[in-house]
Amino acid sequence: MYQRKTPKEYYCTVDYALDIFGGKWKPRLLCIIANNGPIRYCDLKDKMENISDTALADSLKELQNNGIISRHQYNEMPIRVEYFLTNKGKTLIPVLQQISNWAVQNSSSKIYRGTHFNRIHKKEFQNKREQ
Repeated sequence: MYQRKTPKEYYCTVDYALDIFGGKWKPRLLCIIANNGPIRYCDLKDKMENISDTALADSLKELQNNGIISRHQYNEMPIRVEYFLTNKGKTLIPVLQQISNWAVQNSSSKIYRGTHFNRIHKKEFQNKREQ
């Protein structure tokens, strides 16, 4: 994983926030971890559906380094590792829920796919139609 040699500069607080939990994979990872509690790597990979091992490992490492998730390795054979939200990570869930609410209000369910959407978010669009 790439490591910066100089400290990153931010010109807006939103830039910092999006650097921590934005990007292609991290928002969905956080949503999956929040909705599943402690979760194993292989289960995360299955639920992400279309992520490479490298991208998953890098995203998890970035979230760990920023104190958003924690990794617990059990003393078992075969090795078992679970990821879960830290207290700091739990404070992001209402923020991500607000972003999700905005997306529901401003998009159509037709643009989404995958088991994660069907299991977690599809009902929000159904509720939107009922209102």
